[in-house]
Amino acid sequence: MADISVIVSTYNRRDALGACLRSLGGQTTKNFEIVVADDGSGPATREVVHTWKAKLGIPLTHVWQEDRGFRLAEIRNRAIAASTGNYVVFLDGDCIVPPTFLAAHRALAEPGFFVGGNRVLLSRSLTEEILANNLEPERWSLVCWARRRARGEINRVLPLIRLPLGPLRKRLATEWEGVRGGNFAFHRADLERVDGFETAFTGWGLEDSDIVIRTIRAGARRKDGRFATGVLHLWHSEADRSRFAANKTQLAELITSGRVRAVSGLSSLTHDREPVAVAQ
Repeated sequence: MADISVIVSTYNRRDALGACLRSLGGQTTKNFEIVVADDGSGPATREVVHTWKAKLGIPLTHVWQEDRGFRLAEIRNRAIAASTGNYVVFLDGDCIVPPTFLAAHRALAEPGFFVGGNRVLLSRSLTEEILANNLEPERWSLVCWARRRARGEINRVLPLIRLPLGPLRKRLATEWEGVRGGNFAFHRADLERVDGFETAFTGWGLEDSDIVIRTIRAGARRKDGRFATGVLHLWHSEADRSRFAANKTQLAELITSGRVRAVSGLSSLTHDREPVAVAQ
């Protein structure tokens, strides 16, 4: 059984998913598994997973749910249920990770803490260049990235710098704002304590803030993953934000309620009859 589970969320982005899986295959640390959390993609995504499963030599599971709109919280819960690691790293499928990504997460993992990482945003032109030519930007030097920054192809370089921050990593221990779901990690025990993600969040936005708030209320503390776990975020068109106002209202209700466990979370999956595919 792997000690780390990497849950990679995706929806109909086969080229980006392939780049993400390739970068995970190049990690300096081993003993981890990958679970692709697929929110209703077509057959092309399944083919990508099947292809990379044969190449990686790493346990790779594909969890799929029917396409009924943006249900990231729910498919992540399904992926958690299918995973085995005691430490769970959540990663968006349009992110490319450096070779030390999981080693850094493993080094930062500490009982009673979750880790929030950060990212570098790539331009559309650079994203297209990388995907069209099967480039491996996770191996580029800081000098190369500085040049790309000077040309306006990325928004910043700092997340790619590695620094030992020591106690400074805990300075935001009870702050929930600024933690992004595309790169964060929790101990499985903490996920179970809060009953996972709140599946009432549908459409883009704030399901990550919800679980962070509840995890802090449950007693875990935030550990800053900056200058250690930064990732490269490939460009994509802006997501449909028509549900954002409703999600914002739902988050405001959570903040005033003091609630810790999800109303409809991990435990609700046992009562769900929706067809779900899990391919090992």
